[in-house]
Amino acid sequence: MDDHGDDFGRWVTEGTADAAQRTEEQWAVIAGYIRHAANKIGPPLPLCLPDEPQECGRSAQQHVLAWSAHLKAVAHHLIEDAAPSEARAAHVAGPLYRRRLAELRAQAPSVHPTR
Repeated sequence: MDDHGDDFGRWVTEGTADAAQRTEEQWAVIAGYIRHAANKIGPPLPLCLPDEPQECGRSAQQHVLAWSAHLKAVAHHLIEDAAPSEARAAHVAGPLYRRRLAELRAQAPSVHPTR
């Protein structure tokens, strides 16, 4: 997968005060965890983080965003594939997902409390 969300526009550092503040090394660790999880359940993601064989030039933080979207898509596809009915898939992907997200936000408040 070389879709890193570039269609949104050029990555700039302005406005990053809204994002969680981490070092590039911390973002790289998180990106690695996301890639590992995604590779366990879906098509493999490339070794394109900084200092990897297929380095693509994007930051580790960009990979966290792009690969999180990939992981979310793979999970949604698994929901659709595993659900015994469209109604069950809709429930799991909708209300159940939103409840789990609310629980996660309550456990570890993000920098975006209104999202």
